[in-house]
Amino acid sequence: MSNNPLEHLLDFLGCATPQAWIDAALKNPSLLLVDHANCEKKAASTALNLMYRYVEHHRLLNKLSRLAREELRHFEQVIAIMQRRGVAYPQLGASRYAGELRKQVRTHEPGRLIDTLLVGAIIEARSCERFAALAPHLDDELGDFYRSLLKSEARHFEDYLALAEQLGSADEVAARLPTMIAREAELILSEDTEFRFHSGIPA
Repeated sequence: MSNNPLEHLLDFLGCATPQAWIDAALKNPSLLLVDHANCEKKAASTALNLMYRYVEHHRLLNKLSRLAREELRHFEQVIAIMQRRGVAYPQLGASRYAGELRKQVRTHEPGRLIDTLLVGAIIEARSCERFAALAPHLDDELGDFYRSLLKSEARHFEDYLALAEQLGSADEVAARLPTMIAREAELILSEDTEFRFHSGIPA
């Protein structure tokens, strides 16, 4: 593995965030923060839902309990930054990103669990990559905050991937990932009508 964790993430994801998305993020800092807060809530909710659904897997319960706590702590940090900056917290519609990725999840078990974990790994990897892409362009407070998230988000990616391999198999993961990652790249590199933290290129 490279000494640069971002190279590892890009090797996994297969594509970097387009500059056009970064430019849009810098032009929409309030919207970026609002959707970032939503993403942290959704990440915690996803972990908790898996904990309710798969109570027989003790390793999963322990890993995702820790992950949910971290995501909620990140949510608290984001809304604190929003409050300091006078950023309102309106309701926002979800982007197409996660929903489109979840369309690839199998409907039968144990395939449903394995694919859901892989979707989690992909989303966490992309989040980490975007924090790193944005951080150099932000003010000191927000840039430092995003850099502080890199380690935990990278660990979440690794935890989801490891759980998929442990509860399924390395061969199953290797067979499932290429199609899922290719679809993720399509979503990231294609045009999107609305800007969100995980949206594609602004139309």
